[in-house]
Order: sequence, then structure tokens, then C-alpha cells
Amino acid sequence: MAGNEWQVGELQLAWLKGGLTQLDGGAMFGVVPKPLWSKRYPPNDLNQIPLRADPILVQAFGKRILIESGIGKDRLTEKQKRNFGLVEESQVQEGLAAKGLTPADIDIVIMTHMHYDHANGLVSVRDGQLFSTFPNAVIYVQEQEWAEMREPNIRSRNTYWEDNWRPIESQVQTYGATFEVVPGITLHHTGGHSQGHAIVRMESQGHLLLHLADIMPTHAHQNPLWVMAYDDYPMTSIFAKEEWIHGGIRQEAWFTFYHDNVYRAVKWNDKGELIDYRKIVE
Repeated sequence: MAGNEWQVGELQLAWLKGGLTQLDGGAMFGVVPKPLWSKRYPPNDLNQIPLRADPILVQAFGKRILIESGIGKDRLTEKQKRNFGLVEESQVQEGLAAKGLTPADIDIVIMTHMHYDHANGLVSVRDGQLFSTFPNAVIYVQEQEWAEMREPNIRSRNTYWEDNWRPIESQVQTYGATFEVVPGITLHHTGGHSQGHAIVRMESQGHLLLHLADIMPTHAHQNPLWVMAYDDYPMTSIFAKEEWIHGGIRQEAWFTFYHDNVYRAVKWNDKGELIDYRKIVE
């Protein structure tokens, strides 16, 4: 099946175009040899792989919820655009407009973590001034993630930017191990990719969707051992992937993606074989 919009039980999902980058495939697959990962997610001649940054708009229980915020628009310098292999900036506001919505109509923004490629879209620029893109939204961020966002270390300061938290700090609400956003949509702290990384569990009318964010950024990262060189705590990522992927397969869950350039969502059987999917429609 294909499509960027999907009704799952009472949940109405729509993927919005949040930007497209091309990052080094070796960094995205860590210690996995290229002859293995390149069969599942082919690189270009520069060894780069295409990675989307497409937020999911979830409408349920009278709320408009955005999972992640996209790469943003006019948020990167020319040097950053080159380094991050930027192909396309965010079109989230245009995607909302096509649905008769504006950023002010978003009630909740769920952030799995606050790296620039997830958080840039939270902040917009007008006349050289930074302001909150979604002014009426509550923004949920795991408490350890929020703490590091504001006081990054020597490694994480390259991805946690002050410009991405100052304009939205009054809207942020933090949580610890788990948090229920609305009935059936819960956030679970996993760590791994970052200290405060979290995932999103969505359940409605017997259907289960798991958004594992950057501990499984693409369908090619299904193997629990295939973790990114970008992960701050790779063993934590591995243990979390084992728990959530294997548990999700047992529960016949769909796995949804933010970065994948092929699939919006996939379903695997207990042998790890692809048995159902929703492909991206351009």
C-alpha cells in the first residue's frame, strides 16, 4: 500500500514534508560493513543516503498533534546545508495549509529528542527574529533531554542549539519515564540515541503503532545491532530496540518512521520478514 495519509482506528495520520538531507551512510549504520547495509538502503556515489525529516500530524480526541517538527526553513547556514547534504527544506506549513490548518492550530508537539534535524522546525525566522512556529502548542520533551538541550556537553553542543530552545521554553512540559499525552498515545523514555531519547506508542481500536524515532531511523535499521555512530549510548539503543521491536512484532504492531525515504510504516512477522507496508507517495 502507499499513501501519506492513514486512518488507524480513531487516529488520523498524515505525514508532512519536513525536509530532506543526505548524510554519510557509514555514520548512519555505525560499525555495520557497507556491503551489508548498502543492500538494504543504497547510497549515492558520495556514500550518502537520503533521509527525510517528515513530521506526523495525528488528529485524535479533538486534538491536533505533531510528532517531531521537521528540518525547518531558513534555519541552516550555507555551510550547514553543505555539511548536512540538504536537498529540500521544510514544507510543513504548506502541508498544514493544504488541510486548512495553520501552525497556530497545533495543540501538541511531541519531540522524541531535540537534535537539530528534529527540532529546527519548532522555531521560525521573520525579519531576522526567532519565534515559536507553533505558538499555541504544548511541547513535550523528556526531562533529561530538555536538561541537556539547555546545557549540552562537548559532543552534543553541535546538535543542541540555543536558538531551538530559547523561543519555545515557556511552552515545554517535561516528563520522566512515561507520559500519556492523550488516551492511547504514550511516550516512553529509552535513551540510547541521546540520553533523553523517547519513543511514541499509539494504540486505537486494537491497532498498535510504534514510532521508535532515531533508535530505528529507517526500515534498514531493523536489526537491533545496527545502530548509528551518532548514538551517544549504543548499547542502550541495542537493548531498547530488542525490547520494542521484538515486543512490537509479537503484538502485530506497525512501525512508523520520520527519516525513512521509502516507507511511512512497515509491519514484520516473527521471522523479521516484511509482511505489510505503506510506501511514501511523492
